[in-house]
Amino acid sequence: MNVGIVGATGFGGLELVRLLKNHPRIKKLTLYSSSKKGDSIDRIYPHLNGIEEGKLEDIDKYNIPKQVDFLFSSAPTGVSASLLPPILEQGMKVIDLAGDYRLKESETYKQWYQKEPPDAKWVDRAVYGLSEWNTDQITHAQMIANPGCYPTAALLGLLPLVNKRLLDVSTIIIDAKSGVSGAGAVPSVSSHFPFANDNLQIYKVNKHQHIPEIEQMLHQYSETNKPITFSTHLVPMTRGIMSTMYAKVKDGVSAMEIEETYTEYAEQHEFIRLSPAQGLPSTKHVMGSNYCDIGWSFDPRTQRITAVSVIDNLMKGAAGQAVHNFNLMNGFPETAGLPASPVFP
Repeated sequence: MNVGIVGATGFGGLELVRLLKNHPRIKKLTLYSSSKKGDSIDRIYPHLNGIEEGKLEDIDKYNIPKQVDFLFSSAPTGVSASLLPPILEQGMKVIDLAGDYRLKESETYKQWYQKEPPDAKWVDRAVYGLSEWNTDQITHAQMIANPGCYPTAALLGLLPLVNKRLLDVSTIIIDAKSGVSGAGAVPSVSSHFPFANDNLQIYKVNKHQHIPEIEQMLHQYSETNKPITFSTHLVPMTRGIMSTMYAKVKDGVSAMEIEETYTEYAEQHEFIRLSPAQGLPSTKHVMGSNYCDIGWSFDPRTQRITAVSVIDNLMKGAAGQAVHNFNLMNGFPETAGLPASPVFP
């Protein structure tokens, strides 16, 4: 297949280049950029010297379907709403890594993103690409709304228990921490080295746009539509997300039930791993990989569970999950083009 990447110079786009260059079913990559069109990708990012060369193409939404067979869009949220419909109308399959098509309610999108919502026709048709939970829908989709990095980490750790009705959803608290690459390639005050280094920052308290995305999926698998508490922190590392999640279990739920639920879950999914002997994972365990590692501890004193899930935000939280979805959409092996081992140390 000939595959295109819109927004190839962002961190998500760069990770897609790295993965798709090694994908056995990709014949050619075409890279698109509005801000750096005509420039060479390996001049901007010398680590691609001898690996991916050639100029970045201008983004022409009417000509892209004539140039490639499949499109990954890693443009910023807000851009996808106008960019993708003409491409989709021509029948092309697309995976969108932005947030435009994730939320099904237009008023919710407007409230949390402070933007005009995209065309409802394509919002309705977009499949939320949480690979392990929407597998069948993804397989038959034309368009995937790739999940956000924070929701991926949180949902993969919570949904097995929520689906089995083991938790009181109204008690869920998610305490999430991300590396600086989650802020994107364009520098900001908070990601500036003198400010980010040796510092721990909490941000968007009770206002993060990923809150409704997490709730939308939790409510789909639970018997209630109660809101959750979600907080985010920036930590001075490049890659990784750790979601520490607290919730009260329902009366009568045992530690054995929790363990059996997670064990069955991990056995069914290639990229879900459990920490040995109920140990707790760290971000280094998954760096550079498409794995989500999960650990937990149940406190019978408080009847609360502490669950911890870790992912690489640029991989399982973005490009890795997108490639996983690409494989599902095209009938390829789920692991095609995805690293077999994390990078350690």
